[in-house]
This record gives sequence, structure tokens and C-alpha cells, in this order.
Amino acid sequence: MITASHSFKDMSSKNKFSRRDFVVKSATGFAGIAAAKYISGSDTARAKTTAGYIPVVAQPGSFNAEVERLPEEKPYAYHKKLTGDAIHTWKRNVAYRAASTEMTIADKGWSLVYKPGLSEALSTAVEDVKIYFEKVMGVSLGIKQQDSLDNWKKQKSCIIAGTREQLPGCGTTLKRSKDYEITANDQHIIICGYDEAGTMFGIYNLEARISLRGAPFLPKNLKTVRHSLYDTRMALSWMGWMDWPDQLLSHMVHDGFDGIFASVYANPNGDRTTASTSTDFYARLLYQVREQNPTVIKDLIQRSARFGIKVYTPIIWQYLGTPESEAGLRKLVQEIVHQFPGIRGYILLTEGFWYKKWGGGHGAGKAYLQEWAEQWAKAVAIVEEECHRIDPSIEVLPWEYNIDFRPQSSDIKQYFIRQLPDRTIPLLTWENGKSFTIDNMQGYLRDYSLSQVGPAEVTSAQIEEANKRKMKVYSKVDTFTSWQYGTIPYLPCPYQWFERYEALEKYGVKGTLESWSSGYKPNFISRLRAWTCWSDAPSKNELLATAASAIFGEQQKELVISAWDHFSRAIRLVPDTGPNMGTNNAIGNPLFFEEPPLRTLTYHHSWEDQSKVLHVNPYWPFTVSRMVFYPDFSNNTNKAELYARSATGVENRNDAAVLPVFLKYLQQAADEMEEGLKLYRKAALESPEANRAEAVKEVIVAEQMQRMMLSDHAVLQFEDLRLQWTKEQNDTGKKAVLDKMEVIAREELARTELSLLAATRDSRLGFQFEQDYVYTPYSLKEKINVLKETLNIQIPAARNNPTL
Repeated sequence: MITASHSFKDMSSKNKFSRRDFVVKSATGFAGIAAAKYISGSDTARAKTTAGYIPVVAQPGSFNAEVERLPEEKPYAYHKKLTGDAIHTWKRNVAYRAASTEMTIADKGWSLVYKPGLSEALSTAVEDVKIYFEKVMGVSLGIKQQDSLDNWKKQKSCIIAGTREQLPGCGTTLKRSKDYEITANDQHIIICGYDEAGTMFGIYNLEARISLRGAPFLPKNLKTVRHSLYDTRMALSWMGWMDWPDQLLSHMVHDGFDGIFASVYANPNGDRTTASTSTDFYARLLYQVREQNPTVIKDLIQRSARFGIKVYTPIIWQYLGTPESEAGLRKLVQEIVHQFPGIRGYILLTEGFWYKKWGGGHGAGKAYLQEWAEQWAKAVAIVEEECHRIDPSIEVLPWEYNIDFRPQSSDIKQYFIRQLPDRTIPLLTWENGKSFTIDNMQGYLRDYSLSQVGPAEVTSAQIEEANKRKMKVYSKVDTFTSWQYGTIPYLPCPYQWFERYEALEKYGVKGTLESWSSGYKPNFISRLRAWTCWSDAPSKNELLATAASAIFGEQQKELVISAWDHFSRAIRLVPDTGPNMGTNNAIGNPLFFEEPPLRTLTYHHSWEDQSKVLHVNPYWPFTVSRMVFYPDFSNNTNKAELYARSATGVENRNDAAVLPVFLKYLQQAADEMEEGLKLYRKAALESPEANRAEAVKEVIVAEQMQRMMLSDHAVLQFEDLRLQWTKEQNDTGKKAVLDKMEVIAREELARTELSLLAATRDSRLGFQFEQDYVYTPYSLKEKINVLKETLNIQIPAARNNPTL
């Protein structure tokens, strides 16, 4: 059953669910079973069974055999790894030799020289680089503190790290915080920051450069001046609502982040006035959010500062427009700012900071929305006044996420910008609402998705309005993971990501919140992203080539780059947008032929309203109900068609079916993924043994993403056929429909076996902290049992009794 141990939701405030025992049929072993269309004959051996099922046994040397070689990971294993493992591991390729145009940091005899500064973050970076050279490159690097760096030109065999004030003649073109310059020659390496933050990020970039090279070599004539493109880059934690171990913070700063958004949906001081006293719809949801412990926030602020990371939190308040409500808000802000001087900004998200009645304005009149915007902006102004009265450097970030973001809503979205106080920074949702067309049907992104680069039409209009007011703009923008395939740890579609990075720079976005609850975890996309957040980055092609070589080996880079191109093409075709079953739980969703038995308690005859107290589907209670596709067994409604319309935002006024078009594009996306996977698997199989495990895991991520597409297709097509079967009057026609359904079910059974294997080898798969695991190895085994019952009992029974 679903758990929420890492979510912002408090399980103790919900009803506990009992679960009746049910028989667990033995599942076929992991043996590399797969859908026939996507498994090559060389990978498999097949034998017909009495039940008509075709098990596929992984052959030695096949890709599936490589997957089976990986150690098993139980749920949360990667959480433990991310919390306990060292940040740095061996990456040096000892076969590499420096070119004549390169200088070498010798294995012994070099030191890092610096002048101790004011920030803990610089000291942390100095300690880190020493460990990096030792653990990653086998280089013993000494550390020397000096009261002055004025004689930097005369020092040899050293890395000198300082600010432009400490290094006379260096950094003359640096302009702002986090800017840095790196120069190298045979004698030394100079890292010069605009400020200590710049020096810190320069040190981490030196590590990144050497890691890309695979050896402690740099160009002899290296001189790079890098200007930070963003004032702040922040993210949520992948691990959970308030799960911020030091190791994760260290990974984040290595990937160029300098901010985190913590305590989402809860005031940092633990105040629950709105959640406990309001009867409004959203306040009832906030009541379920965990209580915040101020001591935990203070500890997080202190630990984050050691890594140069700023902490941002929300302020939660329902503003009623009354003198009493205003006074309460002012008091709350004063208490929070005084209690937490280390919090550097407050995000005023309409999911938790709203006026009178919560809602997104869909269908509301212009006058209502304008009045709502004006009153909400007054509440924002109250927060801004109280924050800046105490500390003018605090950032106040109003985020009107829930207001209608469809393409036709640009006027009202701009109106919100016009109401905001001057000394606030609008946080704009980047892609949500972006329009797209599939076969002359216009839809729009229903939630965070990568299929469209962005910005949305409404966001572009808001940026234009903010520019008129000379307001800088921050954006909530996914840059490595998304709710579109949110249970995949990152989306291996770098060409599409790079287009988004370029668009962010083009539109002048100055700060970013780069994930929602799919959260940050280290991955190769986040490492690529780090390079693009400063000027003078290596070219896209160079970055991709070096990343491919680092993961798969030098000889495989062309295969890998081509695979990434296919994956990027595939994501552009996906019509399923946002946090839906199809993009997050399709591989865990059964194909329901008949109404299944109940698997947990129900309230059908109780005085309690089941929809209010039970947040799971009792027929499939392994994740939240919105992640489960469940048929209408009264056979009055085609839920598959409704799903296709909802997931695409297509408003089809001529009532033409959207589902066939939806399925067509899903299939095209899966086919494009397969073209890339052929190359990806080959690259992994031919990778050096030292790279093999990492390379195989990269392929597993892409395969699971493709399986999600195919299972999305299967779930919806199966339901559409089930409805056709119930309405078909002709026995021959009924048999033909059942034949199609049986093929789909057999392919889905094979696919689910592979999904299960993948989930047991990579515990990141299936996790999304809003509801912990959306699917688990256990729930996948249960799905396999349902599929076997469908194939071996239910469909044969339907064949034998055409009157069903």
C-alpha cells in the first residue's frame, strides 16, 4: 500500500488502512522477459509453455544478462547511498597521457594556496578539492594558508585560489557575485573569484574540468572568464520533504546550485494558523501537511551555509482582506524573519499563500480575477514591507502558479505582474500551459513537462510585462527531471534540455527553482546543466562527447550521442503531459479486464465519505488514486478517451476522438526511443569493464522511460478494446477483439517482468517523494499476478461464454 514517509503529507493525520490478505501467485523469475517488438532474437531464448506464455531467458553476453549481474537494490537503497557514501570516487583513466598542449598537476608536490576568508563555504571547497584530487585522481595535494596572495605570479606547483581583491591584476573583467576566472600554465593554476562565492564555484569547476578530461591535465594556455547567468539556482530534495543530508548539499553545490527550497507547504517556525483554523478547501489540504520543527530549520540553515547554499522557505497564510488578517500576517512575518535571520528568501506560492477563496480562476470572470489579483498583491506587499523593514536583502518571490495558465490567459497573468510591489521578484512557471498541436488538435501542457521547450505563452507575456517594470524574473523551470516521467530519476534527453537552457538565457531569467517534488539527485544531466549556468562554457557537442566518454568509455561516445539525440526526439512526441498515470505509473498499472477484488478497506456504506477519507483506490491501493487508471465497469464512459483529453488539454469541439491520435504519438515516441536504445545497449555492452555497471544503469533508466510509454499505450488501448468488446454483438467480432486484447496483455506481462527486474536493480525507479514509491517490486509482482489471471482465466472464460 502507499506510504508517505518522505512526503510533506503527515500520515498520522490520515486514517490507517487495513488490507485483507490475498493469494500471491508465484511470479515468473526475472529471466529478462520482454515485449517481443523490442527484444532482439540474439538476446533471448524462448519456449512455449502450457499456459501459452513465452518466457524469455537472458543469454550470456546479452544486455539483460548484464542487468541481472547488477547487485539487487531494495527500496530506499539509493537514499542510504546518497546519505552515506563518499562524494568522490576514483575516475582517473591511468592510460591517458598529457598532450603537448597540456600541463599536468603532478601526483606529488603540488599544493593549494589560499587566504582564509569569511565564509565557511570557501573553507569547505578547499577541503573538498584536496579530497577530490586524492580520491578521484590519485594526486596528493597539500593545503597552504597565506596571509597575502600578492606574490601569486612567483609561486610554482600550486593552485592559487582567491578573490580579485586578494589577487592583484586578476579578475579585472569579473562583474558580479559567483563570477570567476581560471588561468593555467606550466607553473600554476589561478582561480580568481569576484567574491568568495566566485572562488568557491571556480574550485568546483576545476574539479569538473579535470573529471571531464579523466586525468589531472589542463590546457597550458587555459584562460576562461565565467560570468554567472543566475543570481540564485535552487531545487527541492529528491530524497524527501525535509531530507537534506550533507552529502546531498555537497552534490548540489558541485552541480552549481546555491539555494534550496525547504519546508514546502509549512511555515518555517511551525505556525499552523491557516491550516488549523480555516475551513477553505486548500486549508483542509494544508492540515494534512507535516508540522515543522523550527530547530530542524535552524540546523538546515547552518549546515547549508557550510556549502554556500541559501535557504528559501514559504510563508503560509490565507489573507482575508480584513484588518485582523493583515495584523496576523504582519505578526507572522516579523516572527519568522527575526527567528530565522539566515533564511534568504520567501516564496509566496498560491498553494499556501492566497486570498480569501483558493482557486485557479478557471471559468471565473475578469472582474473577479482582477480583484483577486489586487488583494493577493496586497498580501504580498505586506510580506515585502515587513521583510525589508528588518533585512532589505531578503528576496520575496510571489508565485501565482494556480492562476489559469492556458494560452488564452495572457492578459490576466500580465495583470498579476502589474499589481506586484516593486521590490519583489516574480517567480514564473516556465512551461505549464504551453500550446502544442497533434494532428490539427491543439492542446497545452497540463503540468511540468519536457515535451515542449517553453516558455508558455502566458510566461512570455509575463516576462514582457516584468521587463517593462524593470523587474528581474525568476522561474520555476525543470532542468533535469520533470513530472512528465517523474518516477524516472532524470530524463536522458540532453538535446531537448539544452534547448530549454538556451531559451532561459534568451529570455533573461535571472533565478531558477529547477525542480518540484521530483527533486534534485546527482546525475549526468544535472552535471551538464551546471556548465550552462556560467558564460564561456564548452560547446554543447564538446560537453556531450566528454560526458558520453566518461560514462560509457571513449570508444562508445558516438553511439551514445546518437542515442541521446533519439531520446530527445522521442520526448518531443509525447502527448501525455504532467503528473499522470501514463507518465509515472503506467508500468505499475494493471490491465483490468474484470472488476478486481478489494485490496483494502472501503467506506461505501459508512457515514464517512470515502472520497474524503480514502486517498487510494481500494482495488489498487499501492499509490495515490490519481496515479491509477481504473475503468468504468458500468461501461457507460470511455475512461481511456477522457484520459487522452485530460492529459493533452485538447478541447475537441467537434467531438472527434482524441485517443487514436494520442496512441499514435505515444507509439511514435516509443519507436524513437527504441532506435536510441539499440545504440545505448550496444554502447553499454562494449563499454570497458570499469564503466560497465554505470553504463548499464544509464540504459536501464532509458528503458524504463520507454516501457512507461509502451505501458501507457497498452493500458489505454486495452480499456478502449474492453469497451468495444462489451458492445460488440457479433461472436466473431467479439473473438477478434479478445485476440487483440490477449496480444496486448501478453506484451504487457513481458514488459512488466523487465520493469520488475529494473526496479530491483535501481531503487531510484518509481520514487517520487510526494507519495514515496509510486510502484515497487511488490506492486509490480501483484500486477504480474493480475495479468496472469487475465490471460489464463478471464479471457479464456470470455471466449467460452460469448454472452458475457
